[in-house]
Amino acid sequence: MRSQPEAEAGEVPVLAHVGANLRRLRAAAGLSQAALAAAAGLSRRTIVGLEAGEANLSLAGLDRLARALGTDFVTLVAAPGAVRQRVDALAWRGAHAESRAVLLGSAPARSVAELWSWTLGPGEIYRAEPDPPGWHEMIVVTAGCLLLRFDDETLRLEAGTHAIYDSARAYAYENPGEVCTRFVRSVVG
Repeated sequence: MRSQPEAEAGEVPVLAHVGANLRRLRAAAGLSQAALAAAAGLSRRTIVGLEAGEANLSLAGLDRLARALGTDFVTLVAAPGAVRQRVDALAWRGAHAESRAVLLGSAPARSVAELWSWTLGPGEIYRAEPDPPGWHEMIVVTAGCLLLRFDDETLRLEAGTHAIYDSARAYAYENPGEVCTRFVRSVVG
């Protein structure tokens, strides 16, 4: 698990508001920390740490936590009073200084729709956990080259090309080049 990303000027880390939102949503649902942990498949220690702002959790873990609370990822991570169309939260930072993922916003869908801006530095790889069944992603590469890796296939996407796929399986984003790769990602659940 990667530590919480350090934000640059104008960026808010995705975990900045999780503690307060988690306490509020858990209380509204009438759940103890132990009950929430069990429902989300997490440890009670993780819940305690998140509420105190002292723990980190993967993006997939935050999704499971949101579902256990009967809400969605954006409600769990957004600043209180933020409009869903403009979340602008730094959710992941890679080893390369320019590698990062920013949740730009969300719109209603059958369940949820999210818009992300991703940058991967040269050689950077991001491995994703499967989303819930029925979820999909749509990505458009705007600069560089992206390898989209699944267990059984690898897609090579050059700037200006796109892919739409079922994200309820493990996959990875990889920048095989020597320049930054940039792409826009939409998640639809």
